[in-house]
Amino acid sequence: MAYQNPRPENWTGRVSNQELYLHEKVKLISASSLPKTEEKAIAILGYSCDEGVKRNQGRVGAKEGPNAIRKALSKMPNHLSNTEHVFDVGDIVCFDTDLEKAQELLSEQVFALLQKNTFPILLGGGHDIAYGHYNGIKKYLASKNKNRTIGIINFDAHFDLRANLDGSNSGTPFYQIAKENTTFKYLCLGIRKDANDAQLFKTAKEFKVDYVLRNKFALFNLKAILKQLQIFIDTVDKVYVTIDLDGFSSAYAPGVSAASPMGFEPNVVMACLKIILASKKVISIDMAEMNPKYDRDGQTAKLAASLVHHVIHTKF
Repeated sequence: MAYQNPRPENWTGRVSNQELYLHEKVKLISASSLPKTEEKAIAILGYSCDEGVKRNQGRVGAKEGPNAIRKALSKMPNHLSNTEHVFDVGDIVCFDTDLEKAQELLSEQVFALLQKNTFPILLGGGHDIAYGHYNGIKKYLASKNKNRTIGIINFDAHFDLRANLDGSNSGTPFYQIAKENTTFKYLCLGIRKDANDAQLFKTAKEFKVDYVLRNKFALFNLKAILKQLQIFIDTVDKVYVTIDLDGFSSAYAPGVSAASPMGFEPNVVMACLKIILASKKVISIDMAEMNPKYDRDGQTAKLAASLVHHVIHTKF
């Protein structure tokens, strides 16, 4: 079994009987039973997999990330109207180390969620989530007979452009996407020189990747960042946003697969999300590398949940 229904135990908290909290607002439904809606709807889908992290020699435990984020999100306040809906549609689960099958199933599920007129928010899981996620978006746009350019905006310390010559992992998704598509539009925000070797910078140059180094990805440089971001958004038709939680400093996100104190801080990400979401081009979003095994007081789960909370209330 590679699909798991949503779990009620992830959605608990203070009871108001007025839907003041998200656990009272979110509806749990199997992905196959999710109806197509003409009203505004968000679908939360988990990617319970850390096989890619294991293959990439990272700290395993990210397969428990989706549920940790849900539990933190459930207690947060709900400010949505009655015509705005949020569904938890369960998880794609990686079994028997079959990462490629999990990515394939994830792609199919993203495609199905987009067909049902929902906005997918995916919770990971390793950053190999990006390969399946992107392909689901690509398939959906192709089904509409629309030749749309997909721009990838990645908040991350790493390019994740490693060659997949020995198989795919959490460090190869954007290399795979680049090699399989004639058009590759990729902007990486928060890249660290101490986390990417010279070959990765060379690969980024070959694929014409746009990026902002971590030492410039900060509020003091916000005007320049937003200008670069807007230029990128203007060159694409649709935007896929992926947030790798290990890009944040471990002061904010200790519970990740590859923690470092040298990462960026949340406010610069929030400022970027404001302009990205305002573009109305965002088609889907995910959070990657949440690893509750190494979290401290649920801090990383709360950070991820706050980002999801912001997206949910800004998207509508």
